[in-house]
Amino acid sequence: MTRKLTISLDDQVYAGLHAVIGRGNIGKFLESLARPFVVKNGLAASYAEMSAETDREAEAEDWVESLSGDSAHASW
Repeated sequence: MTRKLTISLDDQVYAGLHAVIGRGNIGKFLESLARPFVVKNGLAASYAEMSAETDREAEAEDWVESLSGDSAHASW
């Protein structure tokens, strides 16, 4: 379910949103910015969704494992 919301913005911000994001995409853009801060378990749900992507998860695991060999030779 979606709700309509009326907000007030500075003229420059409004013009910038139209120029950069586009008229039909402003609501989705603002929602994507706000969601992590206001929806419970938003981050956990995102991690669960990402881990369900087996190809991406395998790539991430390979990358992490390849880093462990580098740490022994690091000169900090």
